Amino acid sequence: MGVSTTSPGKGIALVTVDFPPVNALPVQGWYDLADAVRAAGRDPGTRCVVLAAAGRGFNAGVDIKEMQRDTGHGSLIGANHGCAEAFAAVYECEVPVVAAVGGFCLGGGIGLVGNADAIVASDDATFGLPELDRGALGAATHLARLVPQHLMRALYYTSRTATAAELHAHGSIWRVVPREELLDAALELAAEIARKDGCLIRLAKAAINGIDPVDVRRSYRFEQGFTFEANLSGVADRVRDTFGKDEAKEAGS
Repeated sequence: MGVSTTSPGKGIALVTVDFPPVNALPVQGWYDLADAVRAAGRDPGTRCVVLAAAGRGFNAGVDIKEMQRDTGHGSLIGANHGCAEAFAAVYECEVPVVAAVGGFCLGGGIGLVGNADAIVASDDATFGLPELDRGALGAATHLARLVPQHLMRALYYTSRTATAAELHAHGSIWRVVPREELLDAALELAAEIARKDGCLIRLAKAAINGIDPVDVRRSYRFEQGFTFEANLSGVADRVRDTFGKDEAKEAGS
């Protein structure tokens, strides 16, 4: 259990996340993931990183139970900083990052794949931000990198999910394959990237990040400020405790 790194092929680092049962990461898990991705990118022998997950789904976001056990705001602050570091580590990785997404990719998972350079997904993969049902705000920055603006807003406001096929139609997923072929497909793309010159691929990653129209780190941190506001006002606790299912509450109350 945890975050591990292996080398399945020349120039490829495979970072695997494994936090049963649903890969909802505790605070330390986000930092461990950030450290693993950064270390893989710094290795001069690495030309591509593949980010994958063991188990039922790719990522279910933060560990809500860890927050609920905390009588203060330590876990919330830790999760916010940990997520920000993990998302930034993927985006700022010195080499391209390919995300291999199987099953559900929710909340923090969107932050990871939205900052990846390419996505390969299984045909059962679903993507979404249930933040409004979890008493949180954030990662719209990253969802906006996967779908057009108005679809991003509708998905965000409704907490609905989109399928891998739908995202493939929008051009944000490289390939959609059967679940049993997912890792092989991701490694195939990584191997093609890894055949490029090691110095040049790093320059290419820096160049592409440099022309990005949105500063993803700053944009996400801006979003997180509203999560703190929701928590300080008590709204977040009320929604999080019922997972947004309290039909008795009135909008804006």
